[in-house]
Amino acid sequence: MLNFTKIKIASIYFIFLFLTSFALLNIFSEKNLPLKKKVNLGLDLQGGSYLLLEIDTKPLIKERLQDKVVEIKKYLKKNDFEFNSFKINENLINFKILNDDEQKFEQLFFSTKNNTINQYIDQYRTHQFDLLVKNDNYQISFSKYGLLTLNNAAVSQSIEIVRRRIDDLGTKEPTIIQRGEKRIVVELPGLKDPSRIKNLLGKTAQLNFRLVTDADSDFGSEKMISETGEELIVNKKIIMSGENLVDAQPRVDNQSNSPMVSFTLDRYGAQKFGKVTTNNVGKKLAIVLDNKIISAPVIREAITGGSGTISGNFSFQEVTDLALLLRSGALPTPINIVEERTVGPDLGKDSIISGTISLIIGFILVVFYMFYKYRLFGLIANISLISNLLMLVGVLTILEATLTLPGIAGIILTVGMAVDANVLIFERIKEELRTEKSVIHAFDMGYTRAKITVLDANLTTLLATVILFFFGSGPVKGFAVTLGIGIITTLFSAYFIARHLTSSYVLRNKEKVNLWNIIIDS
Repeated sequence: MLNFTKIKIASIYFIFLFLTSFALLNIFSEKNLPLKKKVNLGLDLQGGSYLLLEIDTKPLIKERLQDKVVEIKKYLKKNDFEFNSFKINENLINFKILNDDEQKFEQLFFSTKNNTINQYIDQYRTHQFDLLVKNDNYQISFSKYGLLTLNNAAVSQSIEIVRRRIDDLGTKEPTIIQRGEKRIVVELPGLKDPSRIKNLLGKTAQLNFRLVTDADSDFGSEKMISETGEELIVNKKIIMSGENLVDAQPRVDNQSNSPMVSFTLDRYGAQKFGKVTTNNVGKKLAIVLDNKIISAPVIREAITGGSGTISGNFSFQEVTDLALLLRSGALPTPINIVEERTVGPDLGKDSIISGTISLIIGFILVVFYMFYKYRLFGLIANISLISNLLMLVGVLTILEATLTLPGIAGIILTVGMAVDANVLIFERIKEELRTEKSVIHAFDMGYTRAKITVLDANLTTLLATVILFFFGSGPVKGFAVTLGIGIITTLFSAYFIARHLTSSYVLRNKEKVNLWNIIIDS
């Protein structure tokens, strides 16, 4: 029926005023607002930086293969194989078996009877390894599926760490998404100089602590250059890695007034660090970042509190960036910047002006057409259209969505679809007025019978926007979000706001026969 209860009316206009209040936040300056919520402009509207990153999985593949060498050797010894010539290339493990008669190893490797071997091989199936046999030479490498799994995991982890590093810099509304198998797109709206972020993203930030030694050890050693230019022999054994760090913050040394990084370790890291520093007082401890010594202090006393400092010839900016890198964690693979673009604000300004003009022209034409076609009810449809736009902007503000040029296109399309819903309803009402004697019943049946058509039209479009959102990327998602929200606010404004205004007028003027004749003939 056309009658609305007081609770229903209050609920309708509470929702409308609530969303409109958020929409109005975009008019005022953030300094004067208690709520810091706004619709953010995307890269194509306000300008900024665009970076296309690509991960390099070759070191990761080699590292994973190295981790499996010990397991393979244990497996061979357990099954009484004599082997030699173990070599690790970039993407495979190469070795020889001297006593493998008629490919005994291959039969064991793929056996379906030996449960012990199957349990061992199942560990390899999780990584999807392939076995290639040539005479007495054996090669174990990742399969295509294994490489794909490794790439996807590396990209997902890299995206998370890249996001942490960028968020720590305070960049607003960055877009960080995967593109293809090994690439990551980073869009930074409003950022004109991306040099610092490029420097941070280019560092893997693999931190480890090693002892400086005078002679070779069982684990081996290597020569490295310290931050002062001194050549040091560093033990290859890693005492502790960056995985044990809980936090890292830039600090200033009160005595020397020089910047440094203060770090905190987890419980396991604190125990390891305390044990090593207790047993090696007086020795140098090399702090290695990405295979470069950034500091090599002398262990003055045992450090058992689970915290320490990294000092050296650093500027405060370098210390801040180093702390950020350590907090965010190490990248699983090196990252290369394969493309870089800077979008100027002039282009974004032109896009905003063009989009705004298109929206205003379309809106004005629709308003005049509806008023001409449906007279007073056209005015109600226009009020519904304005309320629809306000609610749409309000929802986008609550979500702090990023508005792009395709997003503006979605808003313009929403205007057309909102009018379409009202046109369907009013045309149905005109048909009911021709056959019904009761004006109230005609309007009620018009809204009721048009509901299925309006819902079908909008829900099929909403389904398309859901598909675009989940399978699209970047600008396509922006278009899908604004159009999807616009469809929901369209249905609300047509069947609640416009219907309430229409019912209020009809109930007050149900005896004006000439008025309804004008509507039928229009």
